[in-house]
Amino acid sequence: MSGWLWALGGVVAASAIWGSVLFATGGFSSEPSPDLAGYAYTGDLCADTSMTPFENAHFKAKANTGTASKDANPQHSGAQLTSLDTMTCNVSFEQDGASRSAYSSTWLYNTATLHRKTDPAPEFADGYRSYEKQDTSVGYRVEAVPGLGDEAYLVTRKDEGSTSSGSYVILGVRDGWMTYQSTWSSYASSSGSGKQPTATEVATMLKTSATETLKRLQNSRSR
Repeated sequence: MSGWLWALGGVVAASAIWGSVLFATGGFSSEPSPDLAGYAYTGDLCADTSMTPFENAHFKAKANTGTASKDANPQHSGAQLTSLDTMTCNVSFEQDGASRSAYSSTWLYNTATLHRKTDPAPEFADGYRSYEKQDTSVGYRVEAVPGLGDEAYLVTRKDEGSTSSGSYVILGVRDGWMTYQSTWSSYASSSGSGKQPTATEVATMLKTSATETLKRLQNSRSR
């Protein structure tokens, strides 16, 4: 009997030691490990944003209006925090051959977020599907986009009967615990001479740009 008790005591002691090791190394932690899918933080998202699809559609970034950082175009920012890393890139475009006398505004807003504490998957789809539920004078169409990350959604504004030319399109992508959003917003007065791209054409540009941009963000880990 004493030998059996001695053996049992050894098992208990070993279990206690192993438990303390797990506790010290986070083995008992209830927090899941973030799945960043190979993406890495960059302080300049604009440098990794593919502009080629927009340039091929005859859009170019407007020249800087001054020397201050607030006048920069494209303009980027980023922050590394405990729970997430955020990256943004805003670009003001002008269209080749557009009339200087007519008002126009074209912007591309890109954001990328690395979620380090909370899995964004459960709420990601509803965040975009909610556009269809908005009770406003402007309607939106939401559709799933295959082939981009784990899931992706395209949001297109419906501008029926508008007297101006323009479009508003959002592309959202989730890949693991990384989320990416690219938003195109354009407006041109009816007196303008430049032909604005359709929402379908904009969607193609956003998807093409996102595909290359996300590849670059994954490769930035090795740079």
